[in-house]
Amino acid sequence: MNRHSLRLNTFEESATLAMAAKAREFKSRGIDVISLSLGEPDFKTPDHICEAAKQAIDAGKYFAYPPVAGYQDFREALASKYQKENNVPYKAENIVVSNGAKQSIANTMLALLNPGDEVIILSPYWVSYDALVRLCEAKPVLVKGTLESDFKVTAAQVEEAVSNRTRIIIFSSPCNPTGSVFSRKELEAIASVVLKHENILVIADEIYEHINFTNEFVSMASLPGMFERTITVNGFAKGFAMTGWRVGYIGAPKWIADGCIKIQGQLTSANCSVAQRAALAAITSDIAPTLKMVDEYKKRREVVFELLKDIPGIKSNYPLGAFYFFPDVSSYFGKSDGQRTITSADDLCMYLLETAHVSLVPGSAFGDDNCVRLSYAASESELREALARMKKALANLR
Repeated sequence: MNRHSLRLNTFEESATLAMAAKAREFKSRGIDVISLSLGEPDFKTPDHICEAAKQAIDAGKYFAYPPVAGYQDFREALASKYQKENNVPYKAENIVVSNGAKQSIANTMLALLNPGDEVIILSPYWVSYDALVRLCEAKPVLVKGTLESDFKVTAAQVEEAVSNRTRIIIFSSPCNPTGSVFSRKELEAIASVVLKHENILVIADEIYEHINFTNEFVSMASLPGMFERTITVNGFAKGFAMTGWRVGYIGAPKWIADGCIKIQGQLTSANCSVAQRAALAAITSDIAPTLKMVDEYKKRREVVFELLKDIPGIKSNYPLGAFYFFPDVSSYFGKSDGQRTITSADDLCMYLLETAHVSLVPGSAFGDDNCVRLSYAASESELREALARMKKALANLR
């Protein structure tokens, strides 16, 4: 008998992974697809990080199960990073290392949420927030920012969404999918709402911390009163080009960290021993390779921004971090190329994949049906070619 659990029906397959799979399918048929759908750096992991992994293997002592929460020296290094760079007084006991930031968020939600609890998600949002809330049998409450507001939600909107069932508020800054970055003033305003309600916690997803084109990065946990109310999520995938190494972590009040350790101990146990040694090198060594990657992303942002402006009917904000654009493409809804009519961003993404051979992700997966997500974690030549193909294909819609 083939019978899945009911929880599988509460959420959808990851749209980013689904579009990436479609792009690979087209490529397997010999079609030259330019994939701008995955949030994955196109850079290789820096050499000194790889060398640290090799040395760990050669040392012959990192073959056994690590502690569930991560190696002590690694957790101490992460706590030191928070103290020096983020003005957050975490200690090793506040740090839990997991198999990527996604598991870190899942651990946190499983440790904190009960059926019927509500989670306020600042939208547009990363695709897995909604799914993980539903997996915990809690209720997602979307609070939506608009293109006109740089896709950022106000404190007043958050306050209006709070109920006696609200348990968590979750957001990312820099944001996936919009590239928006919350300022200190904006975070302080949201924090003031949280501090009015003693049962509300914040999950602050800072995975794009280093890919930030502003002059300041502010951690929610560094604000007055927010240390005990914030779970800070981070990882090595984006800033250090270590997606496949699967190293994420949280900083949190000890009682929350202990809960996450208990969850992780039953689900997966510790993160890979060798990956931890590589990540330790990343966090304690010269950050110059990361800064070089960020400079390149910044150049690509300018290229894509100018090319998007040159496509009639597309509207976009000017992202201040991460490596995404989230343009509004709704002006194409109702248009046709004579064979198919575009009724949604999902239709438009399939049209561009099939005709322009460019892979994007529909905005419906991120909470905005009028938009698509475009990742500029690709070479400048690929980006120029992709935007040229898109412009040509969209011109055929009338």
